[in-house]
Amino acid sequence: MFLALIASACSQIVRYDNFTLYRVVPKTNDQVKTLVDLEESNINQYDFWTHPKGVGVPVDILVSPKRQGKLFEIISDMDHEVVMKNLQDNIDKETRVNEATIKGSKLGMGWDAYYRLDDIYTWLRSLSADYPNIVTLIQVGDSYEGRPILGVKLSFKPGNEDRSVWLDSLIHAREWIAGATSTFILNELLTSSDPSVRSIAESHDWYIVPVLNPDGYEFTHTNNRLWRKTRQPYSALCIGADPNRNWGYRWNTGGASNIACSETYAGPRAFSEIETDSVARYLSTISRDLLAYISFHSYSQMFLLPYGHTTQHLDNYNVVRDIALKGAQSLAARYGTRYVVGNVAETIYVATGSSGDYAKGTFQTPIAITYELRDTGVNGFVLPPSQIIPTGLETLDSIVTILREADRLIPTSNRTVV
Repeated sequence: MFLALIASACSQIVRYDNFTLYRVVPKTNDQVKTLVDLEESNINQYDFWTHPKGVGVPVDILVSPKRQGKLFEIISDMDHEVVMKNLQDNIDKETRVNEATIKGSKLGMGWDAYYRLDDIYTWLRSLSADYPNIVTLIQVGDSYEGRPILGVKLSFKPGNEDRSVWLDSLIHAREWIAGATSTFILNELLTSSDPSVRSIAESHDWYIVPVLNPDGYEFTHTNNRLWRKTRQPYSALCIGADPNRNWGYRWNTGGASNIACSETYAGPRAFSEIETDSVARYLSTISRDLLAYISFHSYSQMFLLPYGHTTQHLDNYNVVRDIALKGAQSLAARYGTRYVVGNVAETIYVATGSSGDYAKGTFQTPIAITYELRDTGVNGFVLPPSQIIPTGLETLDSIVTILREADRLIPTSNRTVV
């Protein structure tokens, strides 16, 4: 992976020819420790798409052809299988579909391809013109490279201010399905005739920011499809911090790295990244009105609840978990897609400095849920565009249920869960 790192730092196009994705299942605690040590000590030699958690829990590792032999030595006594034989084939197919679909489209935005940043922003701007009484274009900040972080506010009627919903995506640049899902849901909130969608759309104010990390997202289209972090340089070869380890709640107290080249680099300090600092400042201006903070990521099919620093069930965890479980049931009803529900630390691993923990821990936002969207690893971060609409539909189903339950349990005049 070191060559990919150099290419990214030098702004060359990164290719993943014959890079193979392995699913490794440790059978003992010693094997779990071996994988943990491998991830921590071999920065950018192996790309851990998922992280070691425990015995019997699969770990997805992307490896270059030159390092496959070494990886085999390490995992030979563990259960393992090839999930993706040549990652570049998947990327090339995704690119062909995107280019052909977007080139042939006369409608601007759609949900059968992954669109570039400028296309998304052009569409957001058009919404404020098309729905002037409902949609307000907002700029929540700027990126390190000077790009605006744009979103929209939807308000169908007065009186919904203290039942606001925040929805963001593409904090991690390579998680393309997250951004496509947020724009799909935004479109449905404006255009759907489904009574259940209309009910939640028109009874809440909405703040939707589809691309929280615009520099990183654009870089995934131009240079490196698997880029995750921001683009602020920290050395000649180490670019960016993990924007979901950089928030100022329990920052860098576990599950983050101090090494600048690491994919989970927390940054030199909390809010060192202008993107997270700008969004946090904006959130602070509406925090008293927030009923729900929802962030879309991928992949693994999970509803993750605060907190990432402890497995203890704090604040209103049990009530929110019940709400999330009902949301997961609604999500599964359409296509049978199954999601796991639980707090971050016990469901996946310790991870601190995340946006969901910040929303809950700093502002006591009643509902804070991080979605890990499709799939469970067959395609991983390179989810085919054909899955955008199904992902969007089932995710919207779950949000309808979550907000309906939140409205029932959390009175407008009292944010204490009853």
